[in-house]
Formats: sequence, C-alpha cells, structure tokens
Amino acid sequence: MNSILDSNQEYTREVTRDFFKSVYMYMFMALAVSGIVAYMTGTEEFFAKYFVQVSATGAASVSPLFWVVVIAPLGLGILMQFMYRKLSYGVLLALYIAYSVLMGLSLSSLLLMYSGQSIALTFFVAAGAFAGMAVLGFTTKTDLTKFGSLLYMAFIGIFIAGIANIWIGSGALDFGISVIGVFVFTGLTAYYMQTLKRASQDNAITGVERDKLALVGGLILYILFINLFMSLLRLMGD
Repeated sequence: MNSILDSNQEYTREVTRDFFKSVYMYMFMALAVSGIVAYMTGTEEFFAKYFVQVSATGAASVSPLFWVVVIAPLGLGILMQFMYRKLSYGVLLALYIAYSVLMGLSLSSLLLMYSGQSIALTFFVAAGAFAGMAVLGFTTKTDLTKFGSLLYMAFIGIFIAGIANIWIGSGALDFGISVIGVFVFTGLTAYYMQTLKRASQDNAITGVERDKLALVGGLILYILFINLFMSLLRLMGD
C-alpha cells in the first residue's frame, strides 16, 4: 500500500513539475520577446516617428497609434484568459506572441523615461520579490482563495485609479497606486501560484487543454511580474 501511495505521489510531483516547466517557459518567452522589442524600439527617433503627432499649430501630443499599442494588450489578455478553452492552441499561441510584442512596444517608452541602471536594478528587485512570493504560493498549505479575491478587487481599484490619474496627473495618487500595487501584485503572485498548482494536479485536464492552461498560466504570471516591475520602477526609478 505504501509503495502505491509513494508511486502516486511521485507521479503527481512529476506531472506538476512538467506543468510548471511549461508555465515558466511561456512566461520567459513573453519577457524575452517584450524585452527585445522594447530595446529595439526604445529610441527617441522611433517614438517621435510613430507615437507623436504634431498639430497644425505645432503642438505635439501622443498619436492614436500609441493608445492602440497601450490598450490593445488589455483586450488580448482578457480574450485569452476567458476564451482559451474555445480557441485552438495555435490561435492562442499567436495571440500570446502578439500580446508580448505589443507589451514590448508599450514598455519601450520606459527606456526614454528612466536610466538603464534604474531599470536593471528594479528588474532584479522585482524578480527577487516575484520569486519569493511564487515559492510561498506554491508551498503554503493556507488556502489563499479569499485573500486572492480581496487582492483582485484591489487590483481593479488600482486599474481604475490609474486610468483616472492619466487625466488628473496627481503625483501623490501615482505614488499611492505604486505602493499599493507592490503589495497587490506580490500577493496575487502567491495566490495564482497556488491556483495553478491545484490545476496542475487535476487529472481531468490533459493533452491540448493542459498545454493551453499552461500558456494562460504563463500569461498571468507575466502580467503580474510586469505590473510589479512597473510599480517598483515608479518608486525606485531614476
């Protein structure tokens, strides 16, 4: 009996390991694509050519293309998370790559706003915080469901406040959003890691459905990491 239980536990651990290998592969793929695109397009010449428009009076403002690049990932992210069961794996992967490219374009402006040293330092700080909370979420026995629900509501509040602050332009509000964002996105990382761990151990999810779930898991962790990174960058960036 003990040998059977040990065998089942080892099988479960192996299945979980394979699932998370795929999750992290998708996450790092998105980070790599976004990083390369941001590096290639994060120049004043590129930004001025594609993201700035000049009116007849000579006043400069961001172009409609800039807002498309900024807003489109939100729509793609929602589409992939809620429709992944109905979409084929090929379509889902194509949307994921498109999402990563668009995020790279939108993040390219950071290279014009912050020093390279600040970006590099913040990236490593974000990676450390993210890794710590990911391990906590994977190993904890505490049910984080209620905790995750509260954080998700806080995330919606941050998102709405961030949109409003585009027009308000309040430095204090931006600082508050950034501070709260650090706690929200680290907490959500632990919550989603626990959720993905449970999903990885569901024997009813197999084959292509499992591959698609791993891709969506990589998307969620990528989104959380980028938001954590940007929250920290607004606090630490030079």
